[in-house]
Amino acid sequence: MQKFIITIVVILFSIINTNVSAVEKGTSSNPVCRIKTSMGDITVELFIKDAPKTVENFISLAEGKKKFTDHKTNLEIKKHYYDNLIFHRVIKNFMIQGGCPKGDGSGDPGYKFEDEINASSLGLDKMPVLDPEKGPHPYLGIQSKEHFFSVVIRPIINKLGIKDEKEFKSRLDEIQKIITSITLKESYEYRGYVYNDKIKSHHLDRGVLAMANAGPNTNGSQFFINLVNTKWLEGKHTVFGKVIKGMEIVDKIGDVPVLPERHKPEKNVKIISIRLVNK
Repeated sequence: MQKFIITIVVILFSIINTNVSAVEKGTSSNPVCRIKTSMGDITVELFIKDAPKTVENFISLAEGKKKFTDHKTNLEIKKHYYDNLIFHRVIKNFMIQGGCPKGDGSGDPGYKFEDEINASSLGLDKMPVLDPEKGPHPYLGIQSKEHFFSVVIRPIINKLGIKDEKEFKSRLDEIQKIITSITLKESYEYRGYVYNDKIKSHHLDRGVLAMANAGPNTNGSQFFINLVNTKWLEGKHTVFGKVIKGMEIVDKIGDVPVLPERHKPEKNVKIISIRLVNK
């Protein structure tokens, strides 16, 4: 009987270890990182084939293998970039954001790099900007006529090289034709986004890891983890990973009290470290 119990324990231990190992290693040969925070650990799988430059940048900064410009000294240094930074922006039922060396959302590693997005694989090439009956596509978040002009029409005017009001009026039919025929993908391209049809992009679903930015090709070190699906952000942010363990920690961080004007946690939520689990 004792031998039987020991055998069962050994088998159970083996199963538990196998399950944990599978979680830690992810679902493929993708690299896996553990984000240790002051509220618990989050394990993320990184999409190395789908966002190679973004993943390389994230890992190299995390592991202290890439030079960056220290915002305090303005000198190039090399260290574990994310250690002791904070989640500086937390919006309930939206996302948690970290990776800013200044802790206020204005910092970066002293360089910027391009997006890695395939808008067609996200279906943005099939979504018209303007529906004859429903109006502007909801992903645009249009709030007024002025906002529509700023988001949709102004980039078209700039792309066409229109210099003044007289030229604008003379080419109004051309502009209207573009507005009524373009897709979200094309509209975003007018705004400066450049897409790569050779890679696969992932939807901005709950639990994904994506780059925060200030517009096209302004990626640096800041990232966010979705608390919910955010389809309206697709085509504008590189998705480079997903949470495979510790989503309850992400949710816990997402529930912390914040300063309403900046969405900064009242008490700092620290990123203790980010390290590779499988190398």
